[in-house]
Amino acid sequence: MRPRGLPFVAAVALAVAAPFVLSGCGTEGELKSAGATPTAIGPVRLWPGLPPATAPPLDYGETDTQSVPGIKVPDNDVRRVDAVAVVKAEVAAHPDTYSGADGMYEETARQIARCTQEPAKCPVMEAYYRDLTGNGRDELIVGIRMPDQQVGVRVYTAENQGLTRIMATVDQVIRVELAGRDLIVRAASAGIPGYEYRTAWSWDEQQRAMLPTRDEIVRVKPSAPSASPAPEPRLVEPSPSPPPPGSSPEPEHAPTPPASASGSDDPLVEPS
Repeated sequence: MRPRGLPFVAAVALAVAAPFVLSGCGTEGELKSAGATPTAIGPVRLWPGLPPATAPPLDYGETDTQSVPGIKVPDNDVRRVDAVAVVKAEVAAHPDTYSGADGMYEETARQIARCTQEPAKCPVMEAYYRDLTGNGRDELIVGIRMPDQQVGVRVYTAENQGLTRIMATVDQVIRVELAGRDLIVRAASAGIPGYEYRTAWSWDEQQRAMLPTRDEIVRVKPSAPSASPAPEPRLVEPSPSPPPPGSSPEPEHAPTPPASASGSDDPLVEPS
């Protein structure tokens, strides 16, 4: 819509000459310059003579997927699977693995083995569910508490009545969030106080795995000094996945998330 009182041609000429905004003071509808537009600078390639890499120097296992042995998923519904049983099956399949996607601290493995007898000490947190692959079915998201505030985050998808792990990472996790179909892991930065690492994991159809598609270092607001110890990292309550068309919505079982110890508007919430 052109400004009142200006011919159409004059309005176009002004718009092309420089960006303008409507002023909130003076005559209603008066144009006011927003200043010169910065010149766009395109990307410049440095050292164009560098040869292409023949092979990556390190394999971090981002695309590693694995079927969970002995776990059956009726109707490919991950909500019918026990998260503790899933982690137990993986530990039993890799009893001497202490690093990589299957890595587990010995102390954590012993606690997992006693989850049935000592549920209060079980390091496997309650599961979350979200369609992360876009196939119309929920995936299973599991968090595992480990020593030194380390948290293992694993994601599983149902395939052919079985369970396949499509993501596994371990870090000093501060918070885990769901944004659409992305799983965002926020971790502490040991070497840069006042900053944190944020990694967004997204489903890659070609690799059939969740990949770390965005990784950044972000400055965060420093917390006020407190004499009380810092809370353990916890998962954030996600919004439930919408039910498939034609089905009735499932009843909510998740309790109301507790408020953050700091009283901020961005609380940490225990998974449910």
